[in-house]
Amino acid sequence: MKVSEMKYERIDVDRACETAARLTDRMKKAASGREMADIRNECIEVAKKIQTMSSLCYIRFTLNTLDKFYLAEKEYYDENAPRFSAAAVEFNRAFLSNPHIGETLDLINPNVAKVYELALKIMDEKIIPELVEESRLVTEYDRLMSETMFEYKGRSMPLSVLRKYFDDGNRNVRRESMEVLGKTLSGLSESLDGIFDKLVHVRADMAKKMGFKSFAEMGDCQMGRYSYGRKEIGKFRRSVATDVTPIVAKHKKAIAEKLGIDKIMLYDNEVCFRNGNPEPVIDSKRMFSAAREMYRDMGKETGEFIDAMLAAEAFDVYAKKGKWGGGYCTSIDSYGQPFILANFNGSSGDVDVLTHEAGHALAYYEMFENGVDYELNLGTMSVAEIHSMAMEFLAWKYTDKFFGKRAEDYKYMHLMSSLTFIPYGTMVDEFQEICYDNPDMTPSERNKEWQKLDIYYRPYLSSDGIPYLEKGTRWQYQMHIYENPMYYIDYCLSQSVAHQILMLTQKDYKTAFDLYMNLLKKGGELPFGELVESVGLKNPLEEGALRSVCGEIDELLGKLAND
Repeated sequence: MKVSEMKYERIDVDRACETAARLTDRMKKAASGREMADIRNECIEVAKKIQTMSSLCYIRFTLNTLDKFYLAEKEYYDENAPRFSAAAVEFNRAFLSNPHIGETLDLINPNVAKVYELALKIMDEKIIPELVEESRLVTEYDRLMSETMFEYKGRSMPLSVLRKYFDDGNRNVRRESMEVLGKTLSGLSESLDGIFDKLVHVRADMAKKMGFKSFAEMGDCQMGRYSYGRKEIGKFRRSVATDVTPIVAKHKKAIAEKLGIDKIMLYDNEVCFRNGNPEPVIDSKRMFSAAREMYRDMGKETGEFIDAMLAAEAFDVYAKKGKWGGGYCTSIDSYGQPFILANFNGSSGDVDVLTHEAGHALAYYEMFENGVDYELNLGTMSVAEIHSMAMEFLAWKYTDKFFGKRAEDYKYMHLMSSLTFIPYGTMVDEFQEICYDNPDMTPSERNKEWQKLDIYYRPYLSSDGIPYLEKGTRWQYQMHIYENPMYYIDYCLSQSVAHQILMLTQKDYKTAFDLYMNLLKKGGELPFGELVESVGLKNPLEEGALRSVCGEIDELLGKLAND
């Protein structure tokens, strides 16, 4: 079935809560592990229905944030879904307290219990008002960013299209387009600061009610991290500063010399070549044909996957007014269907969508096929992002299909971008931790903290002279900071694992691909570190892991630069 043909019906949350309450009562009285497992399966079916309809609603809202019907439906879920979450937590509590739980955990993955334990830490009826307000503020931010148009080159365009000019071969174009970004955001500063300030305080209030020292800790739990937390993440951040930043700085210096500039400005950060970064040599329609050829050649499973995605028309990739400005992959669980939204702009990022987001979609596809425990899903996002980032590197074998004679240039640019991202993503995490540890900071104080972190993690980069952005406000168009707090460090952990898979492809592509599929099929059955180690890779949270892989990347970048 095509995604557009899937029928949407509003879930009656009151009725869903009543059903959850009945299942909770039965769970309390369950007299065996088998009975507990059966009741759990019934609860999962209810959760799937809610996920399916709220997902269809979200997809259609993001396709057109101006659509009043789906805006109203989204607001309905924003206001009412927390009540079902609270009811589900009571079900979790009944499950964990039943004396026959040991028998049940012999029938299902015992890590399900750890997920339930986390749910008890982060959800209670007493924080429903804060959750409703948080969702309202996120929607307000989404609409603000989606509906804001940027005037450049005599055209009015969304941010997703303006971004294309940030890596143009002409430095003046890059500078001018980023100046347009800064000036436009400056006009929104009161709203951007106001929304974030309210989000920080409402999240801080939630954390306090749930007994956390800071929302940063609560955010870790919301992200499903039951095997690591702020302490381990802090250790990882220090490793990034000592093992990654110096290598990035070394190669940025070499790029600056090639570009003939004294220093790398923010508007130079995405550029690797004097003649501009490589762009696809085929249009978007042919790109999908090339992607189909690529995935069919990779293997039987990936071929079946891309055919199913295209048949379901499970891609929406063209930018338009009112469309949400980012990109994502989500699932529609009752249909076993992944869906990808993006905003093509003719840059190399369009190819990245067909690899990165398709990596997520492939993982969902395999999860639906293999029946991974529903609560464990794809795992924490630190696991899920490996699926997408590693797929980007597995696609290197087919780069010439998309970039022709500049295939090697793309590989260099892509690897450099992925390495450069790690210090940036790490500072996003530390910035959020500082904000949530100090919720009463003023907007100016937050911006100064961003500037300090920028100097620490990215000493090779300058924002001087760029309107508004030079004040330390670049974080305001990083949507995750508003929408998905404490998410961003997962990208960094995943990228560090994906780099290991890349290095394997340089030695034996088939071995690397088989390892990737093995990892992907495991879903979230193990916590992050154990899962990574179970397929023979290094856990980046462990001492020395970053140093080892970054040394190999340093050599590969040198080789690609000289080819």
